[in-house]
Amino acid sequence: MVFYFQTVVNGRQYTLYMGRDKMENEDLLKWAWPEDVWFHVDKLSSAHVYLRLNKGESVEDIPSELVEQCCQLVKANSIQGCKMASVDVVYTPYPNLKKTGDMVAGQVGFHKSRKVIKVNIEKNNEIWKKLEKTREEREVDLQGEREERDKEERAEERKRAAVVREQEKRRIEEERKEKQMRSYQLMDTDPELTTSNQFETEEDAERELLDDFM
Repeated sequence: MVFYFQTVVNGRQYTLYMGRDKMENEDLLKWAWPEDVWFHVDKLSSAHVYLRLNKGESVEDIPSELVEQCCQLVKANSIQGCKMASVDVVYTPYPNLKKTGDMVAGQVGFHKSRKVIKVNIEKNNEIWKKLEKTREEREVDLQGEREERDKEERAEERKRAAVVREQEKRRIEEERKEKQMRSYQLMDTDPELTTSNQFETEEDAERELLDDFM
């Protein structure tokens, strides 16, 4: 089972979720979405809380209010951390998480430590209690949801690629027409072509004059 929480910050809806235990955390580690952000109490056992960002958002865009909510939720779900006045919480984009075969269940590392953000928070029960009111426990097919998400993303990428190809095709055609037009204009203004036409006109005039005398 996965626990889901809902919140609205700056007019935008966000979903937070976490597993029930270490084994579910392993499933979340495997099937979280690329746009998710992972939160955990630093150096203490705690739940793995994920924040699902909206399209186009990055970890740098997360409002401080939303960071606070995620941190309070992860603190409240730490056996040791929930008893402490303050704790450090780390968070990072999901793709930065690293899992190797020698790690125990629930243990993770990071590909790049510079992408890990650490904040210190003080206990604020009001914040996490408000989130608790939105808690919904669901039996979900994490793998199926991720695969469906990836399928939709590939379809969107194909559409964008088709638009780019069509734009490039139109650009090439417009350049060809413009080049052709410049070529026609050059022919109309070429002095050599103009002089040649004048000679032809004068010769024709002389022939007509001789014909008249004859």
